[in-house]
Amino acid sequence: MSPQDEAGVYEIRIHGCPNTEEALALQAPIERLLCPDPDHAPPCEVPWSFTLTGEEADSTALVLGVYTSRGQAAQVEERVRTLVGEKRPVAVSEGEAEDWEELVEQYRFERGLRSERGGPEQ
Repeated sequence: MSPQDEAGVYEIRIHGCPNTEEALALQAPIERLLCPDPDHAPPCEVPWSFTLTGEEADSTALVLGVYTSRGQAAQVEERVRTLVGEKRPVAVSEGEAEDWEELVEQYRFERGLRSERGGPEQ
């Protein structure tokens, strides 16, 4: 398995939100982007989760954590960038598994479901 295909935690940061409320308002449209049918049978194509971080006193970033390959993380980043528009910078970077324990556990659980159903494993 090449490093491009190896699954891991990636953080997609949406920068430049003036406050927490505006950052949180981006969650629902991003959720629909990642999971258009919330009532689908698991697993999600890409396990994901959100958190917030204060970048500066006057700015907040919404952080989307995904557990996927580097290539797919870049694709998700591009989809998020298209959704939020040009006024907010979007960047992807490697994340720390310890910071995203629930996401890692979701990936492991859903990977087990995928294996049981005969679907492709990542």
